[in-house]
Amino acid sequence: MSKNQPTLHMMCGKIAAGKSTLCAELARAPGHVLISEDAWLAALFGEDMASVQDYVRYSARLRDAMGPHVAALLGTGVSVVLDYPGNTRMVRDWMRGILEESGAAHVLHVLDVPDEVCLARLRARNAEGGHDFAATDAQFRMISSYFEPPEPEEDFTIWRYGGGDHQ
Repeated sequence: MSKNQPTLHMMCGKIAAGKSTLCAELARAPGHVLISEDAWLAALFGEDMASVQDYVRYSARLRDAMGPHVAALLGTGVSVVLDYPGNTRMVRDWMRGILEESGAAHVLHVLDVPDEVCLARLRARNAEGGHDFAATDAQFRMISSYFEPPEPEEDFTIWRYGGGDHQ
């Protein structure tokens, strides 16, 4: 990753693994902008999102709109911290398309946090009520069943974090 080249920071980690917390930290760097899927989904489709199926449909629509926008930002020299869960090959392929269009440097931040820790954080987050969406334990398990860790052939520069520690 070059200091002179814009960078796309991407996230991979289960619900409540610490992706948004890490994104906020990264976005504080000069020349970085944060784009949060949850914030955009809540603003555009919040009252229409009642199920995981709704999330799948609306997040696909948002990706279609945001991909060219993110590539354009990177093309102007701005680094982008993409607070989207790159938890499936399909979503990471979308991210790869942004990289190919923009020519930006990249880092895929992989947060490898045990399910028990994620669930405890999720419950605490839900109790606080400050998050755009509150997933249940059952939804966490169902959504996590689709999790696909990145494979070497995807050819991402990966920074790994374990147990919620941000390096």
